[in-house]
Amino acid sequence: MKTNAILFQILAVFFILADAAYIVWSLLDEVHGTVAAGNAIEASAIGRIEWVGTVAIGLCAVLSIFIAFYVGRANAAVGGILPEDRLDANIDDGDAEQGFFAPWSWWPVMLAASAALVFLGVAVGFWISFIGGAVVLISLVGWQYEFYRGNHAH
Repeated sequence: MKTNAILFQILAVFFILADAAYIVWSLLDEVHGTVAAGNAIEASAIGRIEWVGTVAIGLCAVLSIFIAFYVGRANAAVGGILPEDRLDANIDDGDAEQGFFAPWSWWPVMLAASAALVFLGVAVGFWISFIGGAVVLISLVGWQYEFYRGNHAH
């Protein structure tokens, strides 16, 4: 994670430099800085900043700074060196437990179909969304409590 934080810091510096270059370029641009007034072209707009690109690139820099800060704080909270930061780590070192998933469960298929019903209702007729919403709730409850009933109860 330390490497990711450093990469996002470098990316933030790049976006800041790109934003400065974009501002200078927009100030020096004669073609896009002109304003058409009827048939005549006024050159009074030369020296204006193009704000959409300037703000967009600046916000990319701000986002990179936010992500670098978050990843750096998360790295400090871990308290140790993660396997992806070690040069001598194996692939299996970063292989963590992903959770338990039942391979025979039909509830994810039911949940996907009911979500499709909800979105179909938004597109076709809103009354279908109510039916889909009810089936979504039933599917979520069924998936959550599938190990409390039947052959696999515990």
